[in-house]
Amino acid sequence: MDTTIGAADTAVVDKSRRLKDKIKVLKKLYPHTRSVLLPVLYAAQELYGWLSEEALESVSRLTGVPSAEVKGVVTFYSLYKTRPMGRHVIYLCTNVACLIMGADTLEEFLENTYGLSHGGTTADGRFSLVIMECIGACDKAPAMLVNDDCHFNLTIDNIKEILENYK
Repeated sequence: MDTTIGAADTAVVDKSRRLKDKIKVLKKLYPHTRSVLLPVLYAAQELYGWLSEEALESVSRLTGVPSAEVKGVVTFYSLYKTRPMGRHVIYLCTNVACLIMGADTLEEFLENTYGLSHGGTTADGRFSLVIMECIGACDKAPAMLVNDDCHFNLTIDNIKEILENYK
């Protein structure tokens, strides 16, 4: 019987240990178990790239928050990724202010230029597109996030320029 641990297994064990360590640190910062859930989910997503069923079960087990509640939180908030995404995620706001200022034109541009539609990923894995209800930048509409970077007062010209910076 082969008892050697492969590189993939070692990576999984390492990530699991790192998540446990991160949770220990976060639990010290929050007075109640449930209040640590959002930062733990974000830490897990940073570590794994997205939140698989296995990652959600790990978060549930390690925090003591029931798995149904963990899944409910993840599906409620649109910044949690429940499937693999491109290297860079574009979160395009399509709330009323952004639509009035041309977000629908930007959405068409992304589809025509990059082949991106809501929930889609480019063939090269560079970008994924998520249509957001609001990112809280109505005074600078239209707006988007690329990963964690905010971009405001978008036009077709500057959106091209912005996306070129994400290789």
